[in-house]
Amino acid sequence: MKKLHLFILKSYLGPLAMTFFISLFILVMQFLWKYVDDMVGKGLETLVLVELLFYATLQVVPMALPLAILLASLMTFGNLGENYELTAIKAAGVSLPKTMKPLIIITIVISIAAFWFSNNVMPYANLKLYSLLYDVKQAKPELEIKEQVFYDGIDNFRIKIDEKNNETNILHDIMIYDHRDRLNKNSNVTMADSGRLQISADKRNMVLTLFDGVKYDEKVQMDRKRLRERDQQRFKRDIFREQIALIEMEGMNFDRTDEQLFTGHDRMKNLNQLTTDIDSFFVEKDKYVKHLTRKSETFYFQTARYSARTKKKDKSLAYIDSAEVLIADTLYASLSLQQRKMAMEGALRNAKDNKNQMEEQLRQIRSHNDRIKKHRMEVHRKFTLSFACFIFFFIGAPLGAIIRKGGLGMPVVISVLFFIVYYIIDTLGGKFAREGLWPVYQGMWLSSVILLPLGIFLTYKSATDSTLLNADAYLIFFRKLFKREKFDLTNRLDKTEDINNKD
Repeated sequence: MKKLHLFILKSYLGPLAMTFFISLFILVMQFLWKYVDDMVGKGLETLVLVELLFYATLQVVPMALPLAILLASLMTFGNLGENYELTAIKAAGVSLPKTMKPLIIITIVISIAAFWFSNNVMPYANLKLYSLLYDVKQAKPELEIKEQVFYDGIDNFRIKIDEKNNETNILHDIMIYDHRDRLNKNSNVTMADSGRLQISADKRNMVLTLFDGVKYDEKVQMDRKRLRERDQQRFKRDIFREQIALIEMEGMNFDRTDEQLFTGHDRMKNLNQLTTDIDSFFVEKDKYVKHLTRKSETFYFQTARYSARTKKKDKSLAYIDSAEVLIADTLYASLSLQQRKMAMEGALRNAKDNKNQMEEQLRQIRSHNDRIKKHRMEVHRKFTLSFACFIFFFIGAPLGAIIRKGGLGMPVVISVLFFIVYYIIDTLGGKFAREGLWPVYQGMWLSSVILLPLGIFLTYKSATDSTLLNADAYLIFFRKLFKREKFDLTNRLDKTEDINNKD
């Protein structure tokens, strides 16, 4: 039995490692396709790109692991069935559950390790990845001025050149618009015959040396007090042989943001932090609910009572405090026309103020509800991803034993189909939970609840040697069916000929 278990383990661990790295590679490529536009042309260092890919790889591990287990178990038992090794094992008196026993133990260990990874490594990897990705998105593209096209990659400047010599780095026929004057953006224009463009070592400034040019400037020294002096200085033209311009380039260099700004996101927290923050959100939400309840219990005639207590001479309001039952129509009828108008305006103003305050309280309550739902979803996700490894093994192993097809052909197709179904159901359940249509636990465990009975059913069918998904069995069945129909048809024709001959 030990030799059999070792044989099964060797047959399983090799495909598991291979399919895991293949799945990891495919998912990382998907990440690159998603964010390739944010990374191209930024002049990022190789170390930054390696760090980004490393954390992206860690992020997709929980998704690649269930797919690898499904594909590996399907390939392993498919190969065993195709080579009749599984038949020999069953003939020796070893049932399929006993054959699967060492792989079940391995799958349980992998599921526990996947939970530990999701709880401890994933929050750190998400924090590093999203903070680094934010910095990459904020960085501006490298300075690349094209010929006969206005370049707007530098704030408040537009640069156009007619020709560029890449060997000498000399620019010809340069035109620069300075838009730092918000009121008149085209008031400052510089034109030069040629120039040289250089970037400072810290990538914070652009040094532009211009030769044989002219600078046109309007509204120079507009702070002069005398009108005549302002008119004389309204337009200015400077001709120069050589001029050096220093332009500040904000955002061209790659700066790292403080990672503490991203720690409040639910993806950057472990299980203890999530549960603690959920309790804190509930406490804060209860404060807003109590405040909203107090606001909704405002007395309608509080202002009238206040007036009755402070203005004793006003007999029309003096009876309010002593009245057992207060009738609004009677109170309103006792007021003069001007007082009615003021009362209506005051009531409308108070109603609008109370409405705005209540809407603000409701907005805060909804915000806390959304944060609570997201944190609860993340709590369940840490369990569902590891449980998916367990489910996919009990789908892949019996399915491979039933179809008896190994290699990377049929198992890959079936695994991808199952994984797509799982991903669609999981996404749908997460959407229902996020929008509040379903409770969080129902939405997050929907895919597991649907696929677990399927795994149990397939395991039962494979243990009882079912030909449920065996293509050869269906071919034999249809061949027998067609032969029987052909035989019946032949008998009918023979009987018909006999009858005709007798007649």
